[in-house]
Amino acid sequence: MQVKNETQTRFTAEIKIVPPWALTLAVVAFIAAQWFFNIAVTRHPHAPPAWARPLLGFLLGLVAGCFLLLIGYINRDAKRRGMSPTLWTLVSVLIPNGLGILVYFILRQPRSSACPQCGNAVQAGFNFCPRCNYKLSPSCPQCQRLVGVNDVYCPYCGTSLRNQATPDSGLPTKLPG
Repeated sequence: MQVKNETQTRFTAEIKIVPPWALTLAVVAFIAAQWFFNIAVTRHPHAPPAWARPLLGFLLGLVAGCFLLLIGYINRDAKRRGMSPTLWTLVSVLIPNGLGILVYFILRQPRSSACPQCGNAVQAGFNFCPRCNYKLSPSCPQCQRLVGVNDVYCPYCGTSLRNQATPDSGLPTKLPG
């Protein structure tokens, strides 16, 4: 059950970044599609049959509304990922057939998080904060690659990860003098 609640919370958080202007435009596009197919098209001599007009209006309105919601999502998501929101909104609108939206989702940068010590924006995959040198995730002392919290040996270079914090005892240190 925990995974379901976590997934719903994450999905809800992603939906909440859609700006109000995109939601308003999506509703207007849906209503415009209904008006077009159920009122304006009926006066045309080659209008679709009466049973198909509501279906066409619903489908076109749904596609147009989803397109506008995706445009709004891309605008806000690009901004929070440190990308140019204007550029990516234009790319997603101007490249036809939804390919611009697909290009955005393929090329978008990973979200950055805040350093727990200084609050600096840190990219995903960083081991240390570039501002304060705070250790963000466990890493191998030899090769500096990410390791699991419960790992005993580094899976990349084989270095023992246990007892790294304690100095070698048994070898006396000789001080000059």
